[in-house]
Parts: sequence; C-alpha cells; structure tokens
Amino acid sequence: MSSEFKNPVIRWIDHRLPVFTMMEHSAVTYPTPKNLNYWWNFGSLAGIVLVVMILSGIFLAMNYTPHTSLAFDSVERIMRDVNYGWLLRYLHMNGASMFFVVVYIHIFRGMYYGSYKDPRELLWIIGVLIFLTMMATAFVGYTLPWGQMSFWGATVITNLFSVVPIVGDYIVQWLWGGFSVDNPTLNRFFALHYLLPFVIFALVALHLVALHQHKSNNPTGVEIKGDRDTIPFHPYYTVKDAFGLGVFLLIYLGFTFFAPNFFGEPDNYVAANPLVTPAHIVPEWYFLPFYAMLRSVPDNFIDAWGILPIIISAKAAGVCIMFGSIILLMFLPWLDTSKVRSANFRPVYKWAFWLFLFNYILLGYIGGQPPEGAMLTIGRVSTFWYFFHLLVVVPFLGKYERTLPLPESISAAVMAKESK
Repeated sequence: MSSEFKNPVIRWIDHRLPVFTMMEHSAVTYPTPKNLNYWWNFGSLAGIVLVVMILSGIFLAMNYTPHTSLAFDSVERIMRDVNYGWLLRYLHMNGASMFFVVVYIHIFRGMYYGSYKDPRELLWIIGVLIFLTMMATAFVGYTLPWGQMSFWGATVITNLFSVVPIVGDYIVQWLWGGFSVDNPTLNRFFALHYLLPFVIFALVALHLVALHQHKSNNPTGVEIKGDRDTIPFHPYYTVKDAFGLGVFLLIYLGFTFFAPNFFGEPDNYVAANPLVTPAHIVPEWYFLPFYAMLRSVPDNFIDAWGILPIIISAKAAGVCIMFGSIILLMFLPWLDTSKVRSANFRPVYKWAFWLFLFNYILLGYIGGQPPEGAMLTIGRVSTFWYFFHLLVVVPFLGKYERTLPLPESISAAVMAKESK
C-alpha cells in the first residue's frame, strides 16, 4: 500500500507507520452508500466543531484564572484586553450551542432512519455516551465565568447528587471540595472542563471505528449488497460536506459576530453573589428538556404513592427521571424490534417520530418557564409521553406495524428515484 504514494518522504514514513494509508482509506477510498442525503453532514460538522472548541478552549485557558475572586474579572479581561480575546470567547461560547445543535440533529436523524439497529448497536451506545460527556463538559464549563447563573446553577445541579443512596452526600462534598460551592469547586470544574473534551475526542475515535466496521446506514435502511451500492467518500461526499460546512459557518459566525449573546442568560453577566438568589434559575437551552423532566415530579408524589417515602423521595424520583431519559436511549436498539430501519417505510412510526420530536421541543420550552400553572401540567404530560413513546409506542409499532416494501438494493432505490 505504501508504494502507491508518489512522494518518497510520505512513502518512507508510511512504510514504517501507515498513517497515510489509514487516512486514505478513511477519507478518500472509503466505500460509502451512494444515496446519503444532507442529514448525514451533521456527523462531520460535529467533529469540526469539537476541534474548534478544543483549540479555542486551550487559548482561553491561557488567560483564565480559576479563582472565585478573579474568575469573573479574568473573563472580562479576556473580552477587553487580550488580543482577539472577544473572538475566542464568542467562538467558544456560541460553539457550545452549535455543537449541541448539530449533535441533536445527528441523534434525531439516527432515530428517524434506524441507525441504531443491528449491527450498529455499539455505534449508537457510544454516541449516547458522547452526548452524556458533552452535557457534563458543558455544565462544568458554564460555571467558569462565575456569574450569578454559574454559581446558582452549580449549587442546584451538584445538590442533585445527594439523592444517591449512602454515598450521595460524600459525592456532593467531593464536587464542592468542602461544604459549599466555593473556590475548590471552581478549581475542580476548571480541571474537568479541560479534561473532558479529550475524553469526548477518544469516544469520537471509537465512534468512527465502529462506524467503519459496518459502514454507514442510509435513507433506505437497506444494507450494502455490492460495489454498485457504494461510491468513494472523496470527492463525492467531501464536496457535499464542504458545502454543508459553508452553510453551517454562515450560521455559526453569524451568531458569533452579530448576535454573540443570543444564547446567553443576562444574569450570568453579573458577578456571582451567594447572598442574592436569581428570580428564575435557568440552565443553558440544551439542558432545558431534561430540566423540565427534573421538575415534572409533583410535590405530592410521596403522598400519592404511600409506601414510597421509605424508598424514594420526590427529589430522587426527579433525578432518576432526568438521567433515565438519557440512559434509556442506549436501549433503543432492543426496544425497537422492527426489521425495517428507515421511517420512510414505516408510515405509523414516521408520525410517532415527529410527535416525539415536537414533544421534545415542547419540553425545552417548558424547561425555560417558571414551574407553575399550566406550564407545570404540560411539562408533566410531555415527560410522560417521552417515556411512553420509548417504552410503549416504539416496541408496539416494532411488533405490529405494517411496513411498506423495501427496495431490492440501494442502487435500485437510486435508479427508481432518478427515473421518477
């Protein structure tokens, strides 16, 4: 393989360390289904944003001071005094939102086209682990500016770990580094925020290995049956990804330059004050659906169930629902028993999917509202439907839904589409 390279230096290196051969196989000659649409762009976009976040984070860390008395001022210094510090911070701050946008689309695309089904179960599970690690990274990163929302968000979320039986209080004290959110907490979160992106990078590498093992899924959900079903990744999909990247950068940089604080919370531009509680503690937008689930457990949960106070409290039930909503996604390959992957050939599941997506967006809206009145009731109904869809609707449709006939092959589907 190394003799195929014309450059003698590359050929010499590749003969001893076949890194160029691996790169060529993964990004040039890699056989890819010929019918991938633009929804498949978001995996590569997520990888690009991850690199941007790591690089901008490293340069920001060179100028940040993880101390409760200096953190807020050091962020202001980055914005005002460091050369292009404002650009680094806005790229990083808005990059977090863009990262979650592309990953959310990537996840829902996988759910729509059944990319979690056999033999890609591990690919899906690693993807959910990446999502969990992203959430942890984003949470500890949100505390670093040490504004009002940073401080109180850290106080509320870390307290949730107190519901863990026996060791809960010890976990909270370890996260705090003491008996309240203070300087040791900020130091721990800074260290974790610097470390976790590299954990994400390692998980992404495993994700790619698992992807290349059985190749990409495709809009028909039909497996590759020969060379006629595939085309080389380059130049066909590199051009397609480049176009998608251009559109994405217009949006990403549009927010960065023209609306940099669009996703920010005003209270976080006020220095942290342990003596003043914000009127409404709200996490970042990408946490809002799970925040709504956390608050969905009624105050009379204990009275309603009688014997359960001995076993679990309302607070603990909310935490279980919040984390369970993500962990449950790992079991989707086994909850969905349908032999057909793509929702394009599952007419009932397609409508159930769009209802699930709408319900998830509704949960995000509810999470940003005060937990009272109609908003609280709608949040509880939406939380119920989230679990009902995954635990009841998906298994039921997988067993009883009448699906449409599948094309014989990817090539047959492409030819039929072109003939129309």
